[in-house]
Amino acid sequence: MQKMLYRLFFIPLVALLSVGTLQSQDVPLVYDQENTGADCPDPTLPALEDLPVVEPLTDPFLSSDGTTRDLIFANWECRRNEIRAEIEHYEIGEKPGAPDELTAAYTPADCMLTVNVTVGENTLTLTSQIVLPEGDGPFPMVIGMGGPTGSLPVDIFASRDIARMGFNFGQVMAHTQTRGNEPINSLYPDLTYIGAYSAWSWGVSRLIDGLELVAGEVPVDLQHLAVTGCSFAGKMALFASAFDERIALTIAQESGGGGAAAWRVSETLGNVETLGNTSRAWFIEDLFDFTNDVPRLPYDHHELMAMVAPRALLVLGNPDFEWLADESGYVSSRAAHEVWKAFGVEDRFGFSIVGGHGHCALPEVQMPEVEAFVEKFMLGNEDANTDVTVHPYEDVNYERWYEWWGTDDATFPARDTTGDRLQTYEIECAPYIGTDWVLGMDEAASNTGYLTVTAGLGSVPEAPTDSSAYIVLPFSVDTSGSFTVYGRVNCPSADDDSFWVKVDDGDFSVQNGLTTTGWQWERMGSFDLEPGDHELTIAYREDGALLDKIAIQNYPDAPDSTSLVAATLCTVDTTSTSVSILHPADGYTLRQNFPNPFGNQTTIAFTLPTSSYVSLRVFNVAGRQVAELADNVYPAGETTLPFQASGLPDGTYYYTFRAGTYTATGKMIHRR
Repeated sequence: MQKMLYRLFFIPLVALLSVGTLQSQDVPLVYDQENTGADCPDPTLPALEDLPVVEPLTDPFLSSDGTTRDLIFANWECRRNEIRAEIEHYEIGEKPGAPDELTAAYTPADCMLTVNVTVGENTLTLTSQIVLPEGDGPFPMVIGMGGPTGSLPVDIFASRDIARMGFNFGQVMAHTQTRGNEPINSLYPDLTYIGAYSAWSWGVSRLIDGLELVAGEVPVDLQHLAVTGCSFAGKMALFASAFDERIALTIAQESGGGGAAAWRVSETLGNVETLGNTSRAWFIEDLFDFTNDVPRLPYDHHELMAMVAPRALLVLGNPDFEWLADESGYVSSRAAHEVWKAFGVEDRFGFSIVGGHGHCALPEVQMPEVEAFVEKFMLGNEDANTDVTVHPYEDVNYERWYEWWGTDDATFPARDTTGDRLQTYEIECAPYIGTDWVLGMDEAASNTGYLTVTAGLGSVPEAPTDSSAYIVLPFSVDTSGSFTVYGRVNCPSADDDSFWVKVDDGDFSVQNGLTTTGWQWERMGSFDLEPGDHELTIAYREDGALLDKIAIQNYPDAPDSTSLVAATLCTVDTTSTSVSILHPADGYTLRQNFPNPFGNQTTIAFTLPTSSYVSLRVFNVAGRQVAELADNVYPAGETTLPFQASGLPDGTYYYTFRAGTYTATGKMIHRR
């Protein structure tokens, strides 16, 4: 209590402190304790429904009770301990403390470190082989998650006389745990609920305990320990370092969702590893109560990274793999970097997000950045340049996620809407709806109608190829740039929450993890578009996913449901499950040709409310007519006409339809 009063007493001074008052030489590079804030009081940890909604990223300097914002470095250990308590409580479960008994032995013959951890009557054994350079040492050491150097090239460390040791994480908990039946569960039977990242962090700490016990036998410099790993092991390295301050350097490679990426930011992206779409074995089951309430998390993963501060952290990304959510990792890294900046040690944090290589395969271009962090924070080379902020996200406004810090307004700043483009469409009014889709009715749905695939149909492994599975929505844009597609969906479970989506003749991408509570806007992909006409194609993936409305916009924020008037309107037959599309003004409809793209033949359908004269012509991109499909009177109802493209070159063509006072144009792609 005295420590908390001390912090509150100094609140007025916080605003007077400048970053420059802290010198980097005053800020430790590493600590000799697992948790320097172990004696700090834990915060109150409310139930989910009692947590406030914070849409942007949470403020790492704001106390858990929201009363104190403290930039004083001497007090960081207690604020850091609050973040630890939150992450343990809401995400990974309690990391067990120091064991009852721990012994370690090193056998030079096979260079093996053996650590025995005893709790009560049960013992768990950890073994790791140590690779030592030639000479007397002491040598800095890297602990690789799953291997001596994780997924990083061995030569980065071997050429610098750095010792290597792998963490055999399966000795603690399997990659996909069976709850209650893992090695660590024999020691802590009351903690069988914990996630793997709690267990694995515990295992890394116990290895470090063992290294301390054999320090006289193994020439390892315990002040210069590093951890690294990639993918799920990249998360492992990040959690291990966040929860053990004896680690001087962390290199988290392509850690993705649940690692460097912030849960909140990932929710605004496409087919990425979101909170509701990650492995349940890695986290506690209670975390998934936040699937539809991510803004209620009292922290986010920029604060997981901030727990490493003021020690060194390098985040590596690969934007070629959408699942990794590297745009989210970029925003999260920008936010986390503010903590290192506040303590005057901004050179101890860096990020490099570079594509053009395989997952977990470090490219040559990232090699100097990794080497710089190794040189400075494992070997003490102060001349190494660790000012690393490499990324492809020039147009991402990362600051909007944390501009509210230091204020009482935990909301996004007002966005400049100049240049915004937004189009919305009632999906049941799309000009082409395949026969696999059926119409549903719900007063809560826009225009009362929605589409869902016929029960029992699914196409999970790959996108369907038959046009009966498609919904095609023509649209146009008047500016170039990145456009985001949102769908207003009702997806009741993880088995009924996905679609296949593509624009124009691109490849289908899976849009999964769209589980909602009722009707909600969910992101269904982003596409780089040029001005002109385009086609959005949606195919079914899982039955039970309901689709109400589509928004296409050139900014990433979710649409405002209260202010959207659809560009397509139609009436629906509330007595039937079949889709009935009627133009709102005069009852004429032109459907998208199918298939599209097409080879030698495609078909074009139209609907007439009464017997009418119809003109239907096809033009090339130069405006020259290449075919006349209709110049006659047709009866009321739907008519389908074939179009033979034999002899025409591949390319884009347009067809124009005229009947009564109604005119419309469609676009089609001929590709043999």
